[in-house]
Amino acid sequence: MKDCLPVDLAKAYLLLNHGPVTLVSTAYGGRRNVMAAAWTMPLDFSPPKVAVVIDRQTLTRELIEASGEFVLNVPCRAIAGQVLAAGSRSGRDGDKFAALGLGALPGTLVGAPRVEGCVAWLECRVIPEQHNEQAYDLFVAEVVAAWADPRVFSEGRWHFADDRLRTIHYLAGGAFLVSGEAFETPSGLGS
Repeated sequence: MKDCLPVDLAKAYLLLNHGPVTLVSTAYGGRRNVMAAAWTMPLDFSPPKVAVVIDRQTLTRELIEASGEFVLNVPCRAIAGQVLAAGSRSGRDGDKFAALGLGALPGTLVGAPRVEGCVAWLECRVIPEQHNEQAYDLFVAEVVAAWADPRVFSEGRWHFADDRLRTIHYLAGGAFLVSGEAFETPSGLGS
C-alpha cells in the first residue's frame, strides 16, 4: 500500500461513518482469515473505538479471540464479487485470501493482515468485554492505526471520482449499493 496515507486517529471514525460493508481480517498461529461484515460502526473519538458483530461459529471469531486483533478493511466496488464470496464461504474450508485471489498486506501495528484492493483500513485491538462478546457477539476495539487511499479519502473527506473505487453497502441476496454523490447544505437551514 505504497500509495495509502495515514489517517489521523481523531478522524478514523470518518472511514466508517457512512456505513460501508467491511472485510474483517485476522490472523493467529500461522492461520489467517477474512470475512465480510456489515454490522460495524464507529463508537468513540478519543481514543477511537469501533464495534463489530462476529458470530461465535466463525473462524474469524476464533482467531480474534486468540489474537485480540483484527483489521476493518473498507472494500470498494472493484472487489464486490470477492466481498460477496468472502461472506459466503467458511475459512475453515481453506485460506480464503488464496481462494478469492485477495492480496494480504502486513498490518503496521497489529499482526492481522490488511486486504489489498480496499480503500481504507482500520487496525484494531480488542477491548475485552466478555459479557457483550458472549451474549451479543459484539466486539469493541480501539483503532490503533488507520489508513486510506488518497484517491478517495483525503483531508477528512470521501471523494469518489472513480466509480470502481466507491465504497459498497450490502443489501441482501448478493445485492449492493455504492456510495453516492456527496453534497453539503448551509448550516442551520432546514430542508
